[in-house]
Amino acid sequence: MTISGNQYNFIAVEGVIGVGKTTLARTLAQELDAQLIEEEFEENPFLPKFYKDPAHYAFQTQIFFLLSRYRQFKELNNWDLFHNTVVSDHMFEKDKIFAYINLNESELRLYEEVEHSLATMLPSPDLVIYLQAEPQVLLKRIRKRNRSYEKKMDNEYIDQLVKAYNYFFFQYDESPVLVVNTDNLDLTQEPVQKELLDRINNPVRGIEYYNPGKTLWE
Repeated sequence: MTISGNQYNFIAVEGVIGVGKTTLARTLAQELDAQLIEEEFEENPFLPKFYKDPAHYAFQTQIFFLLSRYRQFKELNNWDLFHNTVVSDHMFEKDKIFAYINLNESELRLYEEVEHSLATMLPSPDLVIYLQAEPQVLLKRIRKRNRSYEKKMDNEYIDQLVKAYNYFFFQYDESPVLVVNTDNLDLTQEPVQKELLDRINNPVRGIEYYNPGKTLWE
């Protein structure tokens, strides 16, 4: 199972919570012998508080994530992306998805000023792989991994996230986007990985859709 990384020096894997971003990013990083950047969500001290009281802790949670993601991707400016491949399980630009959902009007104005200033200093991916799944599928996967601070997530919140992610990525034009439906895929299975990696070997232009052969998640 091989993949040529020459055409993509910076690949970002994206999607809603529980869709399999980190699983695929780790696979790609291993195949490409690439630097892996993983989202540091567990280091956010406000996250458990946010899930208990979103209105009170949304701004603190969002700003912590914004600055954390900025610090991670700022390091790319010190790397030679023509000779070093980078794979990330998130992208800086998507941070605003959660901001628009969770922040009030005054908080959002301040957030947008900070986010815009930081974003201008960071590179965009050469390829975005946007993993999709239905809300009920995502909720099932979230329940299965049993993280304590995610237990209060419900179908309504996940549905809101799915709609927000779709809206964002179907308008995103800074990089090519490969949209992959994962409703019936187990991204830990080698045949699924191979088929997806083979597709990534070919150029992606604009927004393209891809449905690998159906392998059940469970």
